[in-house]
Amino acid sequence: MDPGQNIRETIWQVIAQIPEGKVASYGQIAKLAGLPGYARQVGNTLKNLPKDTRLPWHRVINAKGEISFAEDSQAYRTQRSRLESEGIVFNRGKIELKQYRWDIEV
Repeated sequence: MDPGQNIRETIWQVIAQIPEGKVASYGQIAKLAGLPGYARQVGNTLKNLPKDTRLPWHRVINAKGEISFAEDSQAYRTQRSRLESEGIVFNRGKIELKQYRWDIEV
């Protein structure tokens, strides 16, 4: 089996656990997947998800509490809309991590 597939599946499994109304950073996902320091790997994995995925990818944001897509992109609007529909509030384009971060031991 492709070792990269194991890494992708581990990342998917962690993301699948993020509860509705919570967010996690790329770095937090990497740590929980046993890949500390590999936040970019998480981003690349998400970038290559199938279009029809049911994975809650929209709950993954950057460490500043922001959506990583360009604000004028459809992907940004989709992610923000999904987060807002789960009750997450944006303040000047940012999410208050103290309130909305998925609080799990890393």
